[in-house]
Amino acid sequence: MSEHIEESFWMDSTPATSYPRLAGDTETDVVVVGGGIAGLSAAFELAEAGLQVVLLEADRIAAGVTGYTTAKLSALHTLIYSGIRKTHGADHARWYARSQQQAVDRVAELVSELDIDCDLERVPAFTWTESPERVDLIRAEADAATEAGLAASFVTETGLPFGVAGAVRVEDQAQFHPRKYLLALAEAFLRLGGTIWERTRVTGLSDGEPCTVTTENGHTVTAEQVVIATHYPIFDRALLFARLEPRRELVVAAPVPAHHDPGGVFITPEDDTRSVRTAPYHDGQRLLIVTGEHFTPGAGDVTERWDRLAEWTRDRFGVGDIAYRWAAQDNTSTDQVPFVGRLHPGARNTYVATGFGGWGMSTGVMAGQLLAASITGAAPEWAGLYDPRRLHPLREAVSMLKLGAGVAGHFVGDRLRPSHVDGIDDVDAGTGAIVRVRGKQCAVYRDDAGTVHAVSARCTHLGCIVRFNDAETAWECPCHGSRFDIDGGVLQGPANQPLSREDVS
Repeated sequence: MSEHIEESFWMDSTPATSYPRLAGDTETDVVVVGGGIAGLSAAFELAEAGLQVVLLEADRIAAGVTGYTTAKLSALHTLIYSGIRKTHGADHARWYARSQQQAVDRVAELVSELDIDCDLERVPAFTWTESPERVDLIRAEADAATEAGLAASFVTETGLPFGVAGAVRVEDQAQFHPRKYLLALAEAFLRLGGTIWERTRVTGLSDGEPCTVTTENGHTVTAEQVVIATHYPIFDRALLFARLEPRRELVVAAPVPAHHDPGGVFITPEDDTRSVRTAPYHDGQRLLIVTGEHFTPGAGDVTERWDRLAEWTRDRFGVGDIAYRWAAQDNTSTDQVPFVGRLHPGARNTYVATGFGGWGMSTGVMAGQLLAASITGAAPEWAGLYDPRRLHPLREAVSMLKLGAGVAGHFVGDRLRPSHVDGIDDVDAGTGAIVRVRGKQCAVYRDDAGTVHAVSARCTHLGCIVRFNDAETAWECPCHGSRFDIDGGVLQGPANQPLSREDVS
């Protein structure tokens, strides 16, 4: 197999951004923290409503979770509608469908209005099963999606190059290039008078009237309203960490002839999830993008998981070399519905968007619309469905207990566990391990040149012990999904402080 690119296609096929770093204190109407699809969508909608908006991004816009998505823009979220109808009721299912479909249509509307070249294609979406035993689940989802207002139907034929036992088909969905779309949306936001500061990590928040956001270099932004759109909330005053489960998914991509395009966006919960779509590629070809193998950060065996996903893609689609591979991460709420709204019960001026459950494209756009409407005093009737302050103990109890037990197991058990290796000399080149040095657990990585990189093994979010991801050369927290590079720098929150360097000489 030829060598593939260890980068997402979206990042590789678009230029890097270079917005300046915040260099002094400033004031604004609204400050948006986070420059992914939710943050940029909220910033644009708020600016279009006439508010002065500042957006702060810890690294580069559209280069975090959003830069590593599969970019399926769909209101069909696997088997969500039968679940919502059962646990929340038919009205909530209709509100979910309406809000998600409006988000899909909003992207198409802005692409047309702003003349954005982002490879937007309107295609049907499918949730499929190959198991005859699961056909009844698929039929029930088709019925629930239809009752919720989507153009849904049950079918037994799809464009996939293999047979299915049944599938839900929903018309008028989409796929697009998320980076091309968001970089153009950012420029439109600037034309509306907005401001973007990159490489500006937020570390503090004072929720008052007005609010104050503090950055790692000590500068402040004073604003009437604050939106936290950092994927996993870096400020968790609503204790959402007890109701959010992080997961990573792997992605492989390979070129296929244009006539092999299956003509839609597809997903199945089987085989540890398999998600399929295509994108325009070089020389008239299409790029087949396959996602799956979801797992908890720090779970290990990432290389084996990638191999399984690549083998499934070759077996089912007859592709040759894998051109790209990357990994995505998202958080799922304990009741399967995202959290978008006021940050906590006492919040008056702070808002949050999180828990997208693997459907960040439509939900991120929806979140931008909902937050802008809420801040301007025109919240839609379905706003309560996503309210982070909701709590359904009976519906969420099992999920919350399971999630809490897992976190507690890591928090306590990983501290009691013996070192993975006896000493630093046992850490091979190109590998990482937790090593006890003078009684302290250190995360130790030895690079190919033999140089040792040692940092504290305690995640700076809530203190869980990190684990090494061999395939991505990163330290990951199994409790809440924070990720760090080999020198402790934050790759992904909720942590907003690096792992401290350790002297292991």
